Amino acid sequence: MANELELKYGCNPNQKPARIFMKEGELPIEVLNGRPGYINLLDAFNSWQLVKELKEATGLPAAASFKHVSPAGAAVAVEMSDTLKKIYFVDDMKLSPLATAYARARGADRMSSYGDFIALSDTCDEETARIINREVSDGVIAPDYTAEALEILKNKRKGTYNVIKIDPAYRPAPIEHKDVFGVTFEQGRNELKIDESLLKEMPTQNKEIPADAKRDLIIALITLKYTQSNSVCYAKDGQAIGIGAGQQSRIHCTRLAGNKADIWYLRQHPKVMNLPWIEKIRRADRDNTIDVYISEDYDDVLADGVWQQFFTEKPEVLTREEKRAWLNTMTGVALGSDAFFPFGDNIERAHKSGVSYIAQPGGSVRDDHVIGTCDKYNMAMAFTGIRLFHH
Repeated sequence: MANELELKYGCNPNQKPARIFMKEGELPIEVLNGRPGYINLLDAFNSWQLVKELKEATGLPAAASFKHVSPAGAAVAVEMSDTLKKIYFVDDMKLSPLATAYARARGADRMSSYGDFIALSDTCDEETARIINREVSDGVIAPDYTAEALEILKNKRKGTYNVIKIDPAYRPAPIEHKDVFGVTFEQGRNELKIDESLLKEMPTQNKEIPADAKRDLIIALITLKYTQSNSVCYAKDGQAIGIGAGQQSRIHCTRLAGNKADIWYLRQHPKVMNLPWIEKIRRADRDNTIDVYISEDYDDVLADGVWQQFFTEKPEVLTREEKRAWLNTMTGVALGSDAFFPFGDNIERAHKSGVSYIAQPGGSVRDDHVIGTCDKYNMAMAFTGIRLFHH
Protein backbone atom coordinates (compact mmCIF):
# COMPACT_ATOMS: atom_id res chain seq x y z
CA MET A 1 0.00 0.00 0.00
CA ALA A 2 1.15 3.56 -0.76
CA ASN A 3 0.60 6.75 1.21
CA GLU A 4 -0.95 8.64 -1.73
CA LEU A 5 -3.43 8.05 -4.52
CA GLU A 6 -3.81 10.55 -7.36
CA LEU A 7 -7.35 11.11 -8.61
CA LYS A 8 -8.63 12.23 -11.99
CA TYR A 9 -10.35 15.26 -10.41
CA GLY A 10 -12.22 16.29 -7.26
CA CYS A 11 -15.98 16.62 -6.80
CA ASN A 12 -16.24 18.20 -10.27
CA PRO A 13 -14.04 17.96 -13.39
CA ASN A 14 -12.78 21.52 -12.95
CA GLN A 15 -11.40 20.76 -9.47
CA LYS A 16 -7.80 19.75 -10.14
CA PRO A 17 -5.41 18.55 -8.88
CA ALA A 18 -6.99 15.91 -6.66
CA ARG A 19 -5.61 13.15 -4.47
CA ILE A 20 -6.01 11.32 -1.18
CA PHE A 21 -2.98 10.88 1.05
CA MET A 22 -1.80 10.05 4.53
CA LYS A 23 0.29 12.52 6.50
CA GLU A 24 1.75 9.56 8.36
CA GLY A 25 1.88 5.91 7.35
CA GLU A 26 0.26 4.22 4.38
CA LEU A 27 -3.26 4.36 2.99
CA PRO A 28 -5.47 1.61 4.47
CA ILE A 29 -6.81 0.69 1.02
CA GLU A 30 -5.62 -1.09 -2.06
CA VAL A 31 -7.32 -0.51 -5.42
CA LEU A 32 -7.65 -3.96 -6.97
CA ASN A 33 -9.40 -2.75 -10.10
CA GLY A 34 -10.62 0.46 -11.72
CA ARG A 35 -9.84 4.06 -10.91
CA PRO A 36 -12.07 5.38 -8.10
CA GLY A 37 -12.85 9.07 -8.01
CA TYR A 38 -13.09 11.64 -5.22
CA ILE A 39 -16.81 11.07 -4.53
CA ASN A 40 -16.38 7.28 -4.88
CA LEU A 41 -13.83 7.35 -2.07
CA LEU A 42 -15.95 9.59 0.15
CA ASP A 43 -18.77 7.07 -0.25
CA ALA A 44 -16.38 4.16 0.27
CA PHE A 45 -14.96 5.42 3.56
CA ASN A 46 -18.32 6.48 4.99
CA SER A 47 -20.04 3.26 3.97
CA TRP A 48 -17.23 1.06 5.26
CA GLN A 49 -17.52 2.63 8.72
CA LEU A 50 -21.27 2.02 8.66
CA VAL A 51 -21.10 -1.69 7.77
CA LYS A 52 -18.21 -2.28 10.15
CA GLU A 53 -20.29 -0.87 13.02
CA LEU A 54 -23.40 -2.79 11.96
CA LYS A 55 -21.43 -6.05 12.02
CA GLU A 56 -19.95 -5.25 15.45
CA ALA A 57 -23.35 -4.28 16.87
CA THR A 58 -25.39 -7.19 15.51
CA GLY A 59 -22.85 -9.95 14.84
CA LEU A 60 -24.35 -10.33 11.35
CA PRO A 61 -22.80 -9.65 7.92
CA ALA A 62 -23.77 -6.15 6.81
CA ALA A 63 -23.96 -4.19 3.59
CA ALA A 64 -24.67 -0.62 2.55
CA SER A 65 -25.63 1.11 -0.67
CA PHE A 66 -24.28 4.68 -0.78
CA LYS A 67 -25.02 7.65 -3.04
CA HIS A 68 -23.53 11.12 -2.62
CA VAL A 69 -22.16 10.55 0.88
CA SER A 70 -25.38 9.19 2.36
CA PRO A 71 -26.81 5.66 2.46
CA ALA A 72 -29.67 4.77 0.14
CA GLY A 73 -29.89 1.50 2.05
CA ALA A 74 -28.23 -0.47 4.83
CA ALA A 75 -28.97 -3.97 6.10
CA VAL A 76 -27.77 -7.04 7.93
CA ALA A 77 -28.14 -10.70 6.92
CA VAL A 78 -31.67 -11.55 8.01
CA GLU A 79 -33.43 -14.26 5.98
CA MET A 80 -35.79 -12.82 3.37
CA SER A 81 -39.35 -13.79 2.52
CA ASP A 82 -40.17 -14.97 -1.00
CA THR A 83 -41.92 -11.63 -1.54
CA LEU A 84 -38.81 -9.63 -0.73
CA LYS A 85 -36.66 -11.88 -2.90
CA LYS A 86 -39.03 -11.20 -5.78
CA ILE A 87 -39.20 -7.40 -5.40
CA TYR A 88 -35.42 -7.29 -4.96
CA PHE A 89 -35.04 -9.38 -8.13
CA VAL A 90 -32.97 -12.12 -6.47
CA ASP A 91 -35.57 -14.89 -6.39
CA ASP A 92 -33.59 -16.72 -9.09
CA MET A 93 -30.26 -16.57 -7.24
CA LYS A 94 -28.40 -18.49 -4.57
CA LEU A 95 -27.91 -16.18 -1.58
CA SER A 96 -25.15 -16.32 1.00
CA PRO A 97 -25.64 -14.32 4.23
CA LEU A 98 -23.56 -11.45 2.79
CA ALA A 99 -25.47 -11.55 -0.49
CA THR A 100 -28.71 -11.39 1.51
CA ALA A 101 -27.48 -8.29 3.32
CA TYR A 102 -26.59 -6.54 0.06
CA ALA A 103 -29.83 -7.56 -1.66
CA ARG A 104 -31.69 -5.97 1.26
CA ALA A 105 -29.54 -2.82 1.22
CA ARG A 106 -29.92 -2.39 -2.53
CA GLY A 107 -33.61 -3.22 -2.54
CA ALA A 108 -34.71 -0.69 0.08
CA ASP A 109 -34.68 2.29 -2.31
CA ARG A 110 -33.83 0.96 -5.75
CA MET A 111 -34.28 4.34 -7.43
CA SER A 112 -31.70 6.00 -5.18
CA SER A 113 -29.38 2.98 -5.28
CA TYR A 114 -28.99 3.17 -9.06
CA GLY A 115 -25.27 3.79 -9.63
CA ASP A 116 -24.40 3.23 -5.96
CA PHE A 117 -21.14 2.57 -4.16
CA ILE A 118 -21.27 -0.63 -2.13
CA ALA A 119 -19.74 -1.52 1.23
CA LEU A 120 -19.50 -5.07 2.60
CA SER A 121 -18.53 -5.97 6.13
CA ASP A 122 -17.11 -9.38 5.19
CA THR A 123 -15.08 -10.98 2.42
CA CYS A 124 -17.02 -10.59 -0.83
CA ASP A 125 -18.08 -14.05 -2.01
CA GLU A 126 -19.22 -15.26 -5.42
CA GLU A 127 -22.93 -15.00 -4.58
CA THR A 128 -22.61 -11.35 -3.58
CA ALA A 129 -20.46 -10.54 -6.60
CA ARG A 130 -23.11 -12.02 -8.90
CA ILE A 131 -25.76 -9.68 -7.48
CA ILE A 132 -23.42 -6.71 -7.85
CA ASN A 133 -22.61 -7.75 -11.41
CA ARG A 134 -26.22 -7.53 -12.59
CA GLU A 135 -26.90 -4.09 -11.06
CA VAL A 136 -25.68 -0.64 -12.10
CA SER A 137 -23.12 0.56 -9.55
CA ASP A 138 -19.81 2.44 -9.40
CA GLY A 139 -17.74 0.23 -7.11
CA VAL A 140 -17.37 -1.79 -3.94
CA ILE A 141 -15.24 -1.72 -0.81
CA ALA A 142 -14.69 -4.83 1.34
CA PRO A 143 -12.00 -6.32 3.59
CA ASP A 144 -11.26 -8.99 0.97
CA TYR A 145 -12.58 -10.87 -2.06
CA THR A 146 -12.60 -14.54 -2.97
CA ALA A 147 -10.84 -15.37 -6.22
CA GLU A 148 -14.19 -16.12 -7.90
CA ALA A 149 -15.75 -12.85 -6.72
CA LEU A 150 -12.78 -10.78 -7.82
CA GLU A 151 -12.82 -12.32 -11.28
CA ILE A 152 -16.52 -11.47 -11.69
CA LEU A 153 -16.07 -7.88 -10.48
CA LYS A 154 -12.95 -7.23 -12.56
CA ASN A 155 -14.95 -8.02 -15.71
CA LYS A 156 -17.81 -5.64 -14.82
CA ARG A 157 -18.16 -2.43 -16.86
CA LYS A 158 -15.70 -3.66 -19.48
CA GLY A 159 -12.99 -4.06 -16.87
CA THR A 160 -13.25 -0.56 -15.34
CA TYR A 161 -15.32 -1.40 -12.24
CA ASN A 162 -13.87 -0.02 -9.00
CA VAL A 163 -12.86 -2.72 -6.53
CA ILE A 164 -11.27 -1.56 -3.27
CA LYS A 165 -9.80 -3.69 -0.51
CA ILE A 166 -9.58 -2.10 2.94
CA ASP A 167 -7.50 -3.17 5.91
CA PRO A 168 -10.12 -4.11 8.54
CA ALA A 169 -7.57 -3.50 11.30
CA TYR A 170 -7.09 0.16 10.32
CA ARG A 171 -7.95 2.67 13.04
CA PRO A 172 -7.85 6.40 12.28
CA ALA A 173 -6.39 8.99 14.63
CA PRO A 174 -8.77 10.10 17.42
CA ILE A 175 -8.65 13.71 16.17
CA GLU A 176 -9.93 14.50 12.68
CA HIS A 177 -9.48 17.55 10.48
CA LYS A 178 -11.39 19.11 7.61
CA ASP A 179 -10.53 22.14 5.47
CA VAL A 180 -13.32 24.52 4.49
CA PHE A 181 -12.62 27.79 2.68
CA GLY A 182 -8.96 27.54 3.59
CA VAL A 183 -9.76 27.15 7.28
CA THR A 184 -8.97 23.91 9.11
CA PHE A 185 -11.61 22.48 11.43
CA GLU A 186 -10.62 20.03 14.16
CA GLN A 187 -12.73 17.74 16.32
CA GLY A 188 -12.63 14.43 18.09
CA ARG A 189 -13.86 11.56 15.96
CA ASN A 190 -17.39 10.36 16.67
CA GLU A 191 -16.42 7.11 18.41
CA LEU A 192 -19.79 6.77 20.16
CA LYS A 193 -20.78 3.12 20.48
CA ILE A 194 -24.39 2.45 19.57
CA ASP A 195 -25.98 -0.51 21.34
CA GLU A 196 -29.01 -1.46 23.43
CA SER A 197 -27.76 0.58 26.40
CA LEU A 198 -29.07 3.66 24.53
CA LEU A 199 -32.62 2.32 24.64
CA LYS A 200 -33.13 2.22 28.42
CA GLU A 201 -34.81 5.59 29.09
CA MET A 202 -38.44 5.10 28.12
CA PRO A 203 -40.69 8.14 28.74
CA THR A 204 -43.73 6.61 27.02
CA GLN A 205 -46.47 4.54 28.65
CA ASN A 206 -45.52 1.62 26.41
CA LYS A 207 -42.04 0.52 27.47
CA GLU A 208 -41.90 -2.79 25.60
CA ILE A 209 -39.47 -3.06 22.68
CA PRO A 210 -38.98 -6.65 21.46
CA ALA A 211 -35.53 -7.94 20.50
CA ASP A 212 -36.07 -7.62 16.74
CA ALA A 213 -37.23 -4.01 17.13
CA LYS A 214 -34.20 -3.19 19.27
CA ARG A 215 -32.00 -4.59 16.51
CA ASP A 216 -33.84 -2.45 13.96
CA LEU A 217 -33.50 0.69 16.11
CA ILE A 218 -29.76 0.07 16.40
CA ILE A 219 -29.55 -0.38 12.62
CA ALA A 220 -31.43 2.91 12.17
CA LEU A 221 -29.18 4.80 14.60
CA ILE A 222 -25.93 3.47 13.12
CA THR A 223 -27.22 4.32 9.65
CA LEU A 224 -27.99 7.86 10.81
CA LYS A 225 -24.46 8.22 12.18
CA TYR A 226 -23.22 8.19 8.58
CA THR A 227 -26.10 10.05 6.91
CA GLN A 228 -25.90 13.74 6.04
CA SER A 229 -28.01 15.63 8.59
CA ASN A 230 -30.79 16.36 9.30
CA SER A 231 -31.75 12.73 8.94
CA VAL A 232 -34.38 10.17 9.91
CA CYS A 233 -34.36 6.43 9.24
CA TYR A 234 -37.21 3.88 9.18
CA ALA A 235 -36.11 0.24 9.63
CA LYS A 236 -37.79 -3.15 9.65
CA ASP A 237 -36.68 -6.79 9.58
CA GLY A 238 -32.98 -6.03 9.71
CA GLN A 239 -32.79 -3.26 7.13
CA ALA A 240 -33.40 0.41 6.53
CA ILE A 241 -36.57 0.84 4.47
CA GLY A 242 -36.61 4.64 4.24
CA ILE A 243 -33.85 7.21 4.80
CA GLY A 244 -34.46 10.95 4.75
CA ALA A 245 -31.13 12.78 4.46
CA GLY A 246 -29.90 16.34 4.37
CA GLN A 247 -33.16 18.18 5.05
CA GLN A 248 -33.32 21.53 6.83
CA SER A 249 -36.36 20.62 8.94
CA ARG A 250 -37.09 17.51 10.96
CA ILE A 251 -40.62 17.05 9.60
CA HIS A 252 -39.31 17.08 6.03
CA CYS A 253 -36.86 14.31 6.99
CA THR A 254 -39.69 12.30 8.50
CA ARG A 255 -41.92 12.79 5.47
CA LEU A 256 -39.18 12.00 2.97
CA ALA A 257 -38.11 8.85 4.79
CA GLY A 258 -41.73 7.86 5.41
CA ASN A 259 -42.61 8.23 1.74
CA LYS A 260 -39.67 5.95 0.86
CA ALA A 261 -40.83 3.41 3.44
CA ASP A 262 -44.32 3.55 1.94
CA ILE A 263 -42.94 2.90 -1.55
CA TRP A 264 -40.94 -0.04 -0.19
CA TYR A 265 -44.12 -1.57 1.22
CA LEU A 266 -46.36 -0.70 -1.73
CA ARG A 267 -43.95 -2.59 -4.01
CA GLN A 268 -45.18 -5.68 -2.13
CA HIS A 269 -48.85 -5.03 -2.96
CA PRO A 270 -50.38 -7.93 -4.96
CA LYS A 271 -51.21 -5.62 -7.87
CA VAL A 272 -47.55 -4.57 -8.13
CA MET A 273 -46.27 -8.12 -7.66
CA ASN A 274 -48.45 -9.29 -10.55
CA LEU A 275 -47.83 -6.51 -13.08
CA PRO A 276 -47.76 -8.07 -16.60
CA TRP A 277 -44.29 -7.01 -17.75
CA ILE A 278 -43.18 -7.33 -21.34
CA GLU A 279 -40.25 -9.65 -21.91
CA LYS A 280 -36.70 -8.36 -21.51
CA ILE A 281 -37.67 -5.06 -19.88
CA ARG A 282 -34.60 -3.49 -18.32
CA ARG A 283 -34.38 -3.64 -14.55
CA ALA A 284 -34.02 0.15 -14.24
CA ASP A 285 -37.07 0.73 -16.47
CA ARG A 286 -39.05 -1.69 -14.33
CA ASP A 287 -38.04 0.16 -11.15
CA ASN A 288 -38.97 3.54 -12.63
CA THR A 289 -42.28 2.24 -13.92
CA ILE A 290 -43.23 0.74 -10.55
CA ASP A 291 -42.50 4.03 -8.79
CA VAL A 292 -44.72 5.92 -11.23
CA TYR A 293 -47.44 3.25 -11.14
CA ILE A 294 -47.82 3.50 -7.34
CA SER A 295 -47.68 7.31 -7.38
CA GLU A 296 -50.44 9.83 -8.14
CA ASP A 297 -48.92 10.19 -11.63
CA TYR A 298 -49.82 6.61 -12.59
CA ASP A 299 -51.37 7.79 -15.87
CA ASP A 300 -47.82 8.55 -17.09
CA VAL A 301 -47.33 4.79 -17.52
CA LEU A 302 -50.96 3.67 -17.97
CA ALA A 303 -52.12 6.06 -20.68
CA ASP A 304 -53.10 4.55 -24.02
CA GLY A 305 -50.10 4.39 -26.29
CA VAL A 306 -47.75 4.39 -23.29
CA TRP A 307 -48.56 1.27 -21.27
CA GLN A 308 -47.65 -0.92 -24.23
CA GLN A 309 -43.99 0.05 -23.73
CA PHE A 310 -43.97 -1.76 -20.37
CA PHE A 311 -46.86 -4.21 -20.12
CA THR A 312 -48.42 -7.00 -22.15
CA GLU A 313 -51.86 -5.77 -21.07
CA LYS A 314 -53.06 -2.61 -19.39
CA PRO A 315 -52.94 -2.99 -15.56
CA GLU A 316 -55.69 -1.77 -13.29
CA VAL A 317 -54.98 1.43 -11.36
CA LEU A 318 -53.80 1.00 -7.78
CA THR A 319 -56.27 3.42 -6.23
CA ARG A 320 -55.59 5.78 -3.38
CA GLU A 321 -58.01 3.82 -1.21
CA GLU A 322 -56.27 0.54 -2.01
CA LYS A 323 -52.88 2.05 -1.20
CA ARG A 324 -54.07 3.42 2.12
CA ALA A 325 -55.69 0.11 3.05
CA TRP A 326 -52.45 -1.74 2.23
CA LEU A 327 -50.28 0.73 4.15
CA ASN A 328 -52.56 0.32 7.16
CA THR A 329 -51.34 -3.29 7.38
CA MET A 330 -47.70 -2.24 7.82
CA THR A 331 -46.77 -2.42 11.52
CA GLY A 332 -43.74 -2.94 13.75
CA VAL A 333 -41.56 -0.38 11.98
CA ALA A 334 -38.67 1.16 13.94
CA LEU A 335 -37.74 4.83 13.56
CA GLY A 336 -34.53 6.60 14.50
CA SER A 337 -33.77 10.31 14.41
CA ASP A 338 -30.35 11.95 14.56
CA ALA A 339 -31.71 14.84 16.69
CA PHE A 340 -34.77 15.46 18.83
CA PHE A 341 -38.28 15.71 17.42
CA PRO A 342 -39.42 19.27 18.11
CA PHE A 343 -43.14 18.60 17.59
CA GLY A 344 -45.61 15.74 17.60
CA ASP A 345 -46.28 16.15 13.87
CA ASN A 346 -43.29 13.89 13.23
CA ILE A 347 -44.95 11.15 15.26
CA GLU A 348 -48.23 11.62 13.39
CA ARG A 349 -46.40 11.16 10.07
CA ALA A 350 -44.45 8.17 11.39
CA HIS A 351 -47.69 6.50 12.50
CA LYS A 352 -48.96 6.56 8.89
CA SER A 353 -46.01 4.35 7.91
CA GLY A 354 -46.51 1.72 10.59
CA VAL A 355 -43.99 2.97 13.15
CA SER A 356 -44.32 1.26 16.52
CA TYR A 357 -40.87 1.93 18.03
CA ILE A 358 -38.82 5.14 18.15
CA ALA A 359 -35.33 6.10 19.28
CA GLN A 360 -34.41 9.79 19.41
CA PRO A 361 -32.23 11.99 21.63
CA GLY A 362 -35.03 13.82 23.46
CA GLY A 363 -34.42 17.25 24.94
CA SER A 364 -36.99 19.35 23.09
CA VAL A 365 -39.01 21.93 25.01
CA ARG A 366 -42.00 20.12 23.49
CA ASP A 367 -40.99 16.63 24.63
CA ASP A 368 -44.29 16.37 26.49
CA HIS A 369 -46.21 16.83 23.23
CA VAL A 370 -44.04 14.27 21.42
CA ILE A 371 -44.49 11.75 24.26
CA GLY A 372 -48.23 12.38 24.35
CA THR A 373 -48.52 11.74 20.61
CA CYS A 374 -46.61 8.46 21.02
CA ASP A 375 -48.95 7.44 23.84
CA LYS A 376 -51.92 8.25 21.61
CA TYR A 377 -50.76 5.46 19.27
CA ASN A 378 -49.28 3.17 21.95
CA MET A 379 -45.78 3.63 20.53
CA ALA A 380 -42.72 2.76 22.59
CA MET A 381 -40.10 5.51 22.49
CA ALA A 382 -36.58 5.61 23.90
CA PHE A 383 -34.66 8.79 24.67
CA THR A 384 -31.06 7.99 23.70
CA GLY A 385 -29.61 11.26 24.99
CA ILE A 386 -27.17 11.39 22.05
CA ARG A 387 -27.19 13.41 18.84
CA LEU A 388 -25.86 11.92 15.61
CA PHE A 389 -25.21 14.86 13.29
CA HIS A 390 -22.92 14.13 10.36
CA HIS A 391 -21.63 16.82 8.00
